[in-house]
Amino acid sequence: MHPAIKSFKAYLKLERSFASNSIEAYGRDLEKLFQFAALQEDKLSPEKFTLAHLRGFIAWINELGMIPSSQARILSGVKAFYKYLLMEDLITNDPSELLETPKIQRKLPDTLSINDIDKMIGAIDVSTPEGTRNKAIIEVLYGCGLRVSELTELRISNVYREIEFVKVTGKGSKERLVPIGSEALKALKIWLEQVRVHIPVKRGEEDLVFLNRRGTRLSRVYVFTLVKQLAELTGLKKNVSPHTLRHSFATHLVEGGADLRAVQEMLGHESITTTEIYTHLDREYLKSTIIEFHPRN
Repeated sequence: MHPAIKSFKAYLKLERSFASNSIEAYGRDLEKLFQFAALQEDKLSPEKFTLAHLRGFIAWINELGMIPSSQARILSGVKAFYKYLLMEDLITNDPSELLETPKIQRKLPDTLSINDIDKMIGAIDVSTPEGTRNKAIIEVLYGCGLRVSELTELRISNVYREIEFVKVTGKGSKERLVPIGSEALKALKIWLEQVRVHIPVKRGEEDLVFLNRRGTRLSRVYVFTLVKQLAELTGLKKNVSPHTLRHSFATHLVEGGADLRAVQEMLGHESITTTEIYTHLDREYLKSTIIEFHPRN
């Protein structure tokens, strides 16, 4: 590995507290930049690149057939890399500063109606231990808007029933407090007090909320499979995943008049621009409502 990439990855880990998956993704993207540098006639290293070189790099990854969203992700890593080089005085000016990011058409995520979610929960057989746990999983995913990894890593010690909050660890190991509704709290209480207490727990997993029958943590794959099976059982034609429940959580809040900053906080978005997609969903909802119910339509 090139020393510049190695030191950049160390910076992301130690000073920015990035998750290991994010750091590896940055490393892979930067390797493409160094591959492009090796193909150049003048054999310049990326540290000596100009804006023209970087525009050539964009053209090169475009020729490789990468979609705009992949190009944008790579350029985000490249810009972060040059900011690091500037900060470390390894370069005197940042050639990526005026680099244009490819325009991305933001796809509105699929969402479920409250009725759809009620049907999914109603399809769970709560007479079995697994069913009791699975109901709690769906209630918490939708009731708190959690990512799958946040759900599988949820700790009993971070469930504050008295004040109706849960503490979750999101991307970049950032912690946040999220309100938990009465239905989710009720399903969670039944799972913890009536079923989980009878499971022999594997050492080291004692504090995890959700376990399988062997007493070990649930996998992400299991949660994805569960959500897809419930969607099929209820006849939903949409492409449903655990993230669909997170999108539905946010959409229903915005449609109900929730403040966008509050939704950002609950979702754990670093930037408000990520949360703003739900305002577009809300506009679509308002538009469809007007078309359906306005007498002049």
